[in-house]
Amino acid sequence: QVQLVESGGCLVQPGGSLRLSCDASGSARRINVMGWHRQAPGKQRELVAAIARDGTKRYASFVKGRFTISRDNAENTVYLQLNSLKPEDTAVYLCTSGMSLWGAPDYWGRGTQVTVSS
Repeated sequence: QVQLVESGGCLVQPGGSLRLSCDASGSARRINVMGWHRQAPGKQRELVAAIARDGTKRYASFVKGRFTISRDNAENTVYLQLNSLKPEDTAVYLCTSGMSLWGAPDYWGRGTQVTVSS
């Protein structure tokens, strides 16, 4: 089992920046991929970004260079730097982990709320 705990979500103005963090525990050393999904009210969950242990990254098309994912393998932590935030980025951001960069995650965190509003 793997436990994922997110932090860093808050209210931010349009154009602002934010950094989300996620700490993995349990059988975390067996994880290859860590990443982030998000879910806005009334919408389906969607991939934001993911990163493999070797540093290979995958981003959703809507990111368009605004977000950057990184990880600290020694600490089993993944980060998501959010820049140039837009109101449509408002969502619950969920940390994920799994074995494949292109497959569905095996584990999910509970999420952290990001609200972009003036």
